[in-house]
Amino acid sequence: MIEMKKRALSAILAAGMVFSMAGCSGGSDDSRNAENSAGNNAENDSENDAENTGGQEDGPAAGAEGSAEETEIQVFIAASLNTVMTDLADRYSKEHPEVKITFNADSSGTLLTQIEEGYECDIFFSAAQKQMDDLEADGLMAEGTRANVVNNQVVVVTLKDSGTSVTGLENIGDAESIALAGGSVPVGRYTRQALVNLGILPETDDPASITTEEVSEALGGVEISEQANVSKVLMAVAEGSCEVGTTYYSDTYGYEDDLDILETVSYDLTGDVIYPIARVVNEEADEAQTAAAEDFLAYVLSDEAEEVFDSYYFDTDVE
Repeated sequence: MIEMKKRALSAILAAGMVFSMAGCSGGSDDSRNAENSAGNNAENDSENDAENTGGQEDGPAAGAEGSAEETEIQVFIAASLNTVMTDLADRYSKEHPEVKITFNADSSGTLLTQIEEGYECDIFFSAAQKQMDDLEADGLMAEGTRANVVNNQVVVVTLKDSGTSVTGLENIGDAESIALAGGSVPVGRYTRQALVNLGILPETDDPASITTEEVSEALGGVEISEQANVSKVLMAVAEGSCEVGTTYYSDTYGYEDDLDILETVSYDLTGDVIYPIARVVNEEADEAQTAAAEDFLAYVLSDEAEEVFDSYYFDTDVE
């Protein structure tokens, strides 16, 4: 078993939570997602949060004298979950102030790699089944904790009043520039799968293996800016760096006045966009940390959390 490391988590949080932007024509880092993520990260890392005393009779990990024991859990989440999970963590913390929740948000492929490399993680919330399958195959998943939480949908977006002639994936090559996630990023894989099913890309057993250069060539040589996660795709379009891009419907929450959805891509083209969650085997965790991770996972699967997911444009009708 790989030794779990509490190595410079602030560094990967800075990479995962503060979304830098490298768009088709540059782009700034002053996006609302970046501000929200950075603020959440700073709040989680503050000494004041770390010094919460709890004071509850019934917590996920009660001390010998009845008061809840302070602990911290590391939760790795797909970038598209950042906003809703921040909300859920705030709600949870009102009842469990003794539990500090630290998020690491990035593409599911990047997060899986970090877990495999030994970064300490208690819960993994992926945007695709593949990464969760790999986690389980690696023996890094706590047995019996995996569950499907929400479904999502790929959308083609553009800046409001952009004047684009693109109407969806079928003529996306008419754009001057496209923001597209890499193949290892779930939304990038789903987009490639849809283009395969439309006959624009060649048939393949692994759409994720289709390079960005190959996508550009199939679309007539259009300029494509490859992005590291779905949030960066969104910001490339919202900041006007790229004419169009493919993101998730849930990511358009809060951007209704800024973006137009050109197409909501059918599940017939992408397949279901299921987000699974599971507890990760963390050999560094003590009893209090493990209990807190189990309790927060149960909260994410609760009826209360389901209503919150619905409000952020996720589809909670999953099996």
